[in-house]
Amino acid sequence: MKIKFTDLNKINKKYLSVIKMSFSNIVKKDTFIGGKIVKKFEDKFSNYCNSKYCISVANGTDALEIAIESLNLPSGSEVIIPANTWISAAEAVLRNNLKVVFCDIKLKDYTICPEDLKRKITNKTKLVIVVHLYGNVVDMDSILKITKKRNIKIIEDCAQAIGSKYKNKHVGVLGDIGTFSFYPSKNLGCFGDGGCIVTNAPKIAEKCKRIKNHGSLIKHDHLCLGRNSRLDTIQAAILIKKMNNLNNLLLKRKILANVYYDQLKNINELNCVKKNSFSNFSYHQFVIRTRHRDLLMNFLKKNKIETMIHYPKMLTEISFLKKFNDKKLNNSFKLGSYILSLPISEEHSVSEVIYVTKKIKSFFKSTFNKLK
Repeated sequence: MKIKFTDLNKINKKYLSVIKMSFSNIVKKDTFIGGKIVKKFEDKFSNYCNSKYCISVANGTDALEIAIESLNLPSGSEVIIPANTWISAAEAVLRNNLKVVFCDIKLKDYTICPEDLKRKITNKTKLVIVVHLYGNVVDMDSILKITKKRNIKIIEDCAQAIGSKYKNKHVGVLGDIGTFSFYPSKNLGCFGDGGCIVTNAPKIAEKCKRIKNHGSLIKHDHLCLGRNSRLDTIQAAILIKKMNNLNNLLLKRKILANVYYDQLKNINELNCVKKNSFSNFSYHQFVIRTRHRDLLMNFLKKNKIETMIHYPKMLTEISFLKKFNDKKLNNSFKLGSYILSLPISEEHSVSEVIYVTKKIKSFFKSTFNKLK
């Protein structure tokens, strides 16, 4: 049996007929940028997250950069981010001419560690970017308890967490700003790039709207320095259609994740990403950790099972970012050498996941019998 890590062709082909119809209407009406369809998506997504404002942008990285810029932080401000995340978080900080400070993570769920966060805060700390990594939700109460009394802003990076909730609240509305990505492989993905920003603060929302559109809300209304970062109409139409089936897709991922938990629970040499009791985990990725990662990955590859690594290097291990870290982060240190993401998507079947777990169990049984 051959199991792909993600089969976007299989995932997306069921949407082709309705998308072709939407595309035809867009061409007829000649509304390729902006218009009612983009506004409809923004309203739909805002309602889904229960946020007052949703500002669509060209991609998830732009969402982070614009969100940071909208806060008007003082020059030289420090921004704390977790070491285990995609590089865009660090890029967004540095491109806003701010100082990035790396924080360690918790090994049970791979999200930012509140205890290390306390140690990293200085009088220059003005912002913390928390990342709901793999769709697993950060312990927001602990984070807000630390930051609120110091008047530190919070941006939630929800690029991998569409559908994730913290105590029945959707991620993105727990801090000051939430950012999302609609990259094709995400739980809610379009047919290209896309992203958005959500917030309940009217001033932040207006600033984000201006920044993304050359500093204007209407044509020639340029009140600040902006940029061009717009979600195009075709992608908005695709996302509207996909949102109608989003909850069913998220449910499927949970079913598959529970199969992984059940089948892998007795392997001592393997740790599965932990579910937190306070959260609703959307399982963008299902991540395991083992000292035998490379051997296991190669074994699965030989058995035609595709896997991935999210991420092979911590941000503190990337050459041009090393200079921003002067302390060893114990949990993050070389974590990329031990983690492995297993296939999980709405198009995988329970039987496929069981097949993957059988191969993993056979690998550990064979490996440790040889070691005895």
